[in-house]
Amino acid sequence: MGNIIIVRYGELALKSTGVRNFYERTLVKNISAMLDHRGIPYSRIMREWGRIFIESEDMRAAKAAADVFGVVSASFAQVTDATIGAAGDLCAKLADSFVTEGQSFAIRARRTGNHSFSSRDIGMKCGDAVWNMLESKGITPSVDLSNPDREIFVEMRQSKAYVFTESIEGVGGLPLGTQGKMISLVSGGIDSPVSTWLMMKRGVEIVPVYCNNSPYNEDAAHKRTMDCLKALQEWCPSHPFKAYEVPNGSNLGNFIDKCSKNKTCLLCKRTMYRIAAEIMKKEDASGIVTGSSLGQVASQTAANMYAEIYGLCLPIYHPLIGLDKNEIIDIARKIGTFDISIQPTGSCQAVPVHPEVKAGFDSLVAEEEKIDIDDLVRKSIENARIMDLDI
Repeated sequence: MGNIIIVRYGELALKSTGVRNFYERTLVKNISAMLDHRGIPYSRIMREWGRIFIESEDMRAAKAAADVFGVVSASFAQVTDATIGAAGDLCAKLADSFVTEGQSFAIRARRTGNHSFSSRDIGMKCGDAVWNMLESKGITPSVDLSNPDREIFVEMRQSKAYVFTESIEGVGGLPLGTQGKMISLVSGGIDSPVSTWLMMKRGVEIVPVYCNNSPYNEDAAHKRTMDCLKALQEWCPSHPFKAYEVPNGSNLGNFIDKCSKNKTCLLCKRTMYRIAAEIMKKEDASGIVTGSSLGQVASQTAANMYAEIYGLCLPIYHPLIGLDKNEIIDIARKIGTFDISIQPTGSCQAVPVHPEVKAGFDSLVAEEEKIDIDDLVRKSIENARIMDLDI
């Protein structure tokens, strides 16, 4: 009866019926976009209770589906009638080239729907079919249910049975686009692409904002940021980024010339929040995402992070707040941004020699009185541009 991709999801199943339907429809749309983006042919995508099925003969479709936020796992399966006999025949056919002399095997069976047999019955009968096939070929069969060399999975549903040998682990989370929209402050470093990806994993549509610190940063920093955004865009072809580039160098110049130099980085971050807040209004977004990890650098101490937001009343999210650098690097490698982020670009030349590590909670308010912060933010927004990621 052909081949099919079984797509499994997790916490979507815990939602109410109306919300679940919305999430599943969104997930189907996102899977379709991923398949199209990767040039993988398929005839249709179907929803059943607890499963999504992709009709495709291309085995790459399983990996593509597994890379869609909200998918727990995906399997390339062969389809037959929903009877033990048909499932046993298909298991034997599959095992013919899958189980060899000296290898043990196990049948992993599960069923849903109304059937006159149990999952145990499926396992036993399909196991018998594989055993008999191996014996007929002169192979000595061996069953090991604890630690087999080969596993054959049978998923029996109401009208069809699906047989497969592998499940590709998915990224999990929630379908992108189900949790609204947020502004993400991004750079080409290791942290902010990871924090952006983690919020995408939770279903959030992202509007990236890159504050360009030129002339205090090299041009390579801009390119590195663009490359990170392109890598992140590969995870969400259904939601093309509307990425802002905002000039921030003149703001840094004002901080250096008129404010306490040890607070330059804190004023920079606070101004980025102000800029992000204005873009949040324009984009009808509901939060700001950062790559801050508690204590990782001088500006990310608890006291400094309090001072950076004091009086601003903004919804700010820090997905990396409790992760150490090695944990963040592991995720960066997984999502394809690490090798980009470690490209040399030079350090920001505005960073003070002795940065503040324990700012008073209201100290930045006093520093902002030395400058016209509202005018600086207004000019930054006026000169912002939408970046062409050329994907």
